[in-house]
Amino acid sequence: MDINRRQVLWAGGAMGATALLAACSGGGDTSDKTAAAGAKPRKGGTLRVGALGRASAITRDPHGTQANESDYLIISLVHDTLTAPGTKMNTAPRLASGWKASDDLKTWRFTIAEGAKFHDGSPVTADDVVWSLRRLRGTPSGASRLPGIKAGNIKAEGTGTVVLVSDYANAELPLLTRLTTFVLKRDTKDKELDKAPGTGPFKLEWFRSGNARLVRNEDWHGGEVLLDAIEVKIFESPQAMSNALLAGQIDVASNVGAVAARTAEKRKDIQIVRRPDDMAMPIVMRTAGGPFANPKVREALRLAVDREAMVKQVLSGYGKVANDILGTGDPAFAKDVPLRTRDLAKAKSLLKEAGFDTSRTYKLMTTEDISGLAESATLFATQVREAGVKVEVVKQESATFWDKTWLKGDLYTTYWGTNDSVVFFASKTMVSDSATNEAGWKSTEFDAAYHKAIGTKDATERAKVLRELQQIEHDASGYLLWGMADGIDLAAAPVRGLPTLPGYGRVLLERAWLAR
Repeated sequence: MDINRRQVLWAGGAMGATALLAACSGGGDTSDKTAAAGAKPRKGGTLRVGALGRASAITRDPHGTQANESDYLIISLVHDTLTAPGTKMNTAPRLASGWKASDDLKTWRFTIAEGAKFHDGSPVTADDVVWSLRRLRGTPSGASRLPGIKAGNIKAEGTGTVVLVSDYANAELPLLTRLTTFVLKRDTKDKELDKAPGTGPFKLEWFRSGNARLVRNEDWHGGEVLLDAIEVKIFESPQAMSNALLAGQIDVASNVGAVAARTAEKRKDIQIVRRPDDMAMPIVMRTAGGPFANPKVREALRLAVDREAMVKQVLSGYGKVANDILGTGDPAFAKDVPLRTRDLAKAKSLLKEAGFDTSRTYKLMTTEDISGLAESATLFATQVREAGVKVEVVKQESATFWDKTWLKGDLYTTYWGTNDSVVFFASKTMVSDSATNEAGWKSTEFDAAYHKAIGTKDATERAKVLRELQQIEHDASGYLLWGMADGIDLAAAPVRGLPTLPGYGRVLLERAWLAR
């Protein structure tokens, strides 16, 4: 997969003091079928977690290309980021206990959490954080991971404060530090990454061929960690991982998908943990040229889709209808934008007005990278045929798709596993100068709304501008976002406290515990 795409995909991500971090985890909000009411969290036990990955893609570099869910999970448990997803606020403290902006929203000061230590007992200093962020900024996709911040504008102020200076006003900068801002000790050598101490809730005991055992960090600055240990086991397919759970070989099957959830629905000994707004699988229509450049054609295709049927058939009901706006999990998401519903008569009328050639067959490129993606393409093709548009679905091998189709194709599927920020998607996929503008969309009106939003200090006023930005996206962008998939974990009956936040929130396991 293209390195920039993979890094951006994990970025939301990212792809998380006790009270502060309690807001970053699910707090046990699961569909537990067997738990006794009122059970209190207890210490002890080893949680065995299955995660997807391939042996050929293993990495130990926190700032590198993490193509495996298993690697990302391990790295996130060992190394803290500056901030993390929150429930009430979109951004919560992690390694940074707080932050403050200058009046012009260009200079931000992050305070390192009191008592933060590396696993070897040495204190975390501002120099460590600065070195780590500069290392991150120097990666091939560093500009997209710390947008607007040059390496020279990351500096230490004393031992406990890190200063980030942006090229432009950015009220959402703390949100961007949730990405992959994992902190290493200053001057860590690449050859030392396997054993580099982190600052996170768990310490790495051993790592073998993608599998790992992590033990509780008794001195974690974020509060008490309940589990004695977490063992991560790598699986190449959701089916193999699901089978291992059903056989009692693991306790949690992470990000296993709707098919596995359907299988587990009648099992009283298995919990289905749903993380709403976890995965977007939009269809991209190129606006920069080609058959879908006409906005009337794009609107016609949006009106030709039966969104409820897509959610029911593709996601087996484990999701919800969406409205062509990315960032559905954001507290600032515009729920008041009228929902598009299917209107075949209007779709046909718009196609005729646009002079769209209905005699041609148009190719829709897709992959089988994630569960349901290719199925969504096939159902879309069936539905738009009723509006007179003939679509042929072409499945490409993953590497070919990301090299040849992504950012270039006229019509293709894409997916994003971090749907908790309208600003994230605006900056990464829709502003005119974005390196990952998937539809080639250029809108001066949208660009102006984006820069006004991130440059507005007052939260209430910023929310109004973000509402305008989302209306523009809904009306004119190159995205057809028909639905949002739930993230789905399967868990054995004794497991408690699994996260229910989407994106990066899914790997915050420090509050998980076992009721046995």
